[in-house]
Amino acid sequence: MHEIRIAKDLSEIVLGVASREKLSRVTKVNISFGQMIQIVPDIFDFAFRETVRDTIATDAAIDIEILPVRMKCKDCKEEFNIDNNAFSCTRCGSSDLDIIQGKELFIKSIEGE
Repeated sequence: MHEIRIAKDLSEIVLGVASREKLSRVTKVNISFGQMIQIVPDIFDFAFRETVRDTIATDAAIDIEILPVRMKCKDCKEEFNIDNNAFSCTRCGSSDLDIIQGKELFIKSIEGE
């Protein structure tokens, strides 16, 4: 369950930013995960809440966005989203691909007062 480690790392970032910005309370955290990170949102949400328990982010709402896997064919330059784990170009069938989206893991925004 890598969600626990990710939650711990992201909670440290959230609390660090909140401290630097002199927030008295974090009200919402918006997070994006690429689909290839294979995060389970409910497990992440639970783990994050545990890591921020008894902090200024205890009651923060968590908004998780899952970004689809997007590829670019090196042969024909077609860009497409992966469906049903079919890792081949939708235009020419090539499997010589670059991942252009789907491995991200970042905090989009932190809201507070």
